[in-house]
Amino acid sequence: MRQHMTIAVSDRSLAAMPARGGTFDFVARAYRWMEYATFGRALERCRERFLGMLGEQESALVLGDGDGRFVSSLLAANPEMEVDAVDESGAMLRLLQARVRRVGAESRLRTHCEDALGFEFWDGRRYDLVATHFFLDCLTQAEVETLCGRVVARLENGALWVVSEFRIPEGTMRWPARALVRGLYIGFRMLAGLRTAELPDHTRALRAAGFVKVAQRLSLAGVLTAEVWQLVVAGE
Repeated sequence: MRQHMTIAVSDRSLAAMPARGGTFDFVARAYRWMEYATFGRALERCRERFLGMLGEQESALVLGDGDGRFVSSLLAANPEMEVDAVDESGAMLRLLQARVRRVGAESRLRTHCEDALGFEFWDGRRYDLVATHFFLDCLTQAEVETLCGRVVARLENGALWVVSEFRIPEGTMRWPARALVRGLYIGFRMLAGLRTAELPDHTRALRAAGFVKVAQRLSLAGVLTAEVWQLVVAGE
């Protein structure tokens, strides 16, 4: 049995942290209900699609989980899992912490209120799991590629990266999906100051960083994708 860690916040207290790179603090409490009103439980099911594949992972880096629905489910499903959760929004992290306390897993969580691209919190810990659910679509292509390059240096060989994202399918759903995604970007630009305007190609970035896709499930007529990628080190 590994020694569990106490809940911690890097650098500054959550209460003192201003919103950085947007105003997701402003929409934090309403976000879940906005999501349910727009998509029902579709995004939630997408986030948790591959929880059953993660039973052997022990140390997770979760970037931009928002109000913590995935982190709390992950910790509840894996009694030995430890999680570093990173988010720029202090309000979102407070909601995440509250959810984790409700499942009795706060001793296995560390939270970091900072830019995921910065890695200022990193203290040498290595991870065998990364999770980004509806987070990479908040970044530009260059930022996703930078993030993948920085994350991979902190991972164990064979580590998994679980991804949930919007996508533009081929066929008759292509133009409705484009309109939907465009509307979401406009909405979050207005509500949260999001500057990104189009979906990045996370597939290209993950492949370039040495990952191969090992599982995928599409939903909502192909507009949502849940994926599992595995780090393959040359020569291993």
